[in-house]
Amino acid sequence: MTESTTENPVLVETADGIRTVTLNRPRRKNALNAGSWDGLQAAFADAANDPSVRVLVLTGAGGDFCAGADLSGGPAGGHPLSRMHRINEIAMALHSLPMPTVAKVSGVAVGAGWNLALGCDLVVAERDARFSQIFAKRGLSLDFGGSWLLPKIVGLQQAKRLALLAEIIGAEEAERLGLVTYVVEPGTIDAFTADLAKTLAAGAPMALAQSKRMLNENTDKTLREALESEARAQTINFAGTDAPAAFEAFMAKRDPVFTGEWAVK
Repeated sequence: MTESTTENPVLVETADGIRTVTLNRPRRKNALNAGSWDGLQAAFADAANDPSVRVLVLTGAGGDFCAGADLSGGPAGGHPLSRMHRINEIAMALHSLPMPTVAKVSGVAVGAGWNLALGCDLVVAERDARFSQIFAKRGLSLDFGGSWLLPKIVGLQQAKRLALLAEIIGAEEAERLGLVTYVVEPGTIDAFTADLAKTLAAGAPMALAQSKRMLNENTDKTLREALESEARAQTINFAGTDAPAAFEAFMAKRDPVFTGEWAVK
C-alpha cells in the first residue's frame, strides 16, 4: 500500500444520485483522526445541501469499516469538552441528513466507528464483521450517540450489556439484536449495497425524507403529536410533490419517476 492511498482520510464520490463516503485510513483500520472528522463534517454538510444526492453510503477502505477514534497519538490539543462538542455536531449532521443513509460494514466497527454505522438508517454487514462498544476497555464512556442509539434499538438491558462489558459480537448476533439490517456473505457486500442504494435512490425523496424524520422523532412524542406530524407530511405529498405523479403512473400501469420537485404552479 503506498502512502498516496492514505493522504485523504475521507473519500467522496457520486454516481446516479448515490453519494459514497469512504473512510480512508486502512493502515489504522480507518480509525478516526482529526482529518477524518474534518472530512466527515464536510461530506455530510455537502450532501445535506445537494438535492441531487438521493442516498448516502458510508463505508471504509481496506476491508474494515472503522476502529473508532484514533488514540495512538495521545491526547489531542484543546479542551476535551470543546473537541467533544464538535464531534457531537458531526453525529447530529449524520442523523439529520434528509436522504436515506446506508452503512456498509466489513471487518471491524468498534467504538465511535460502530456508532457511526448505527447513526445510518440501514446497516449492511458481511457475515464475518465484528462489532464492539469498546469504550469501557479504554477507560471511556459511550460517545457519538451510543447512549441514545443503543437503548432505542435493543432496549435498556442489552444496551447496558454492550456498553458495560464492551464485548465483541458478530454480525449474526448484531442482526438478531436489531443492530444490523442485512447480513451478507463475504465478497457480496458491494453488489448487495449497490442494489439497495439504487432502490432507495429511485424512491420519492421528499416522502422518504419525511418518513425518516418522523421515525427518528415520533418515538419521543405522544400518539396525537405523531399523527399530527403525519398529517402535515402527507399534505405536502398530496399537494405538491411526487404523489400526484405516482397516482398517474399507477393508473397508467407504469413505474413512477420520482423527482422530489415542488409541483404546485
